[in-house]
Amino acid sequence: MTNDKKQDDAQEQMAPKPADAQPRGDEAGSFDSDPLTDADGELLPGPMEQLEIEIADLKDRYLRQAADMENLRKRSERERSDIKKYAVSEFARDILPLSDNFQRAIDAVPAEAAEQDEALKSFLDGVKMNERELQKVLERHGVTQLDPKGEKFDPNQHQAVQQVEDSDLPNTTVVEVFQVGYVIAERVLRPAIVSVANGGAKTVNAAKQPPMSLPDSDPAPRSKKTDSDKDEELGSNIDKNA
Repeated sequence: MTNDKKQDDAQEQMAPKPADAQPRGDEAGSFDSDPLTDADGELLPGPMEQLEIEIADLKDRYLRQAADMENLRKRSERERSDIKKYAVSEFARDILPLSDNFQRAIDAVPAEAAEQDEALKSFLDGVKMNERELQKVLERHGVTQLDPKGEKFDPNQHQAVQQVEDSDLPNTTVVEVFQVGYVIAERVLRPAIVSVANGGAKTVNAAKQPPMSLPDSDPAPRSKKTDSDKDEELGSNIDKNA
């Protein structure tokens, strides 16, 4: 009997236990069925939801970087275009006084004197030819001349230094150009110095208004108050307040 009992005990110990061999169905599926929560008890996203969130975040980053690269490309193209158009700005600005000197030399010679003197006329023609050639060179590099005589005054391109009373011209019309201006592409290289008309409709309306006059009972001008007058006035105000 003792030997048989020992053999049964040994066989029972060698046999695998059901709990160790395979977990129960409810225990095996508990990890998938129970939702995950944080320390505050709020539900956490599952694996699929977490992947969708990461995909959306990566897509947003990609779109932002693509937009930044597109803006950088456009800005670089615009800067490159500006450099190409305005590269000669400083050089052209230094050349403008030479064009002014040519024009001064042309204006300094009266037309009658050039007609009477062949040598002077030939000299004047040579100066005019050089001035025209200089303007062509500037135009090839995008520099054009501003000669706005008879046009409407534009504060962005013109600089007015004088007003001329002329009711026959519309108001703010350029009457005379003292110094021509220049533009390069869309930028003003040098504004044109001009005089403008102060007339037209503005002058007509002003003529219809009666002249300004002082009223008949115009009080005498007040004299400047002395320190004693100010003290007396201050004292009287204090008495009234009291």
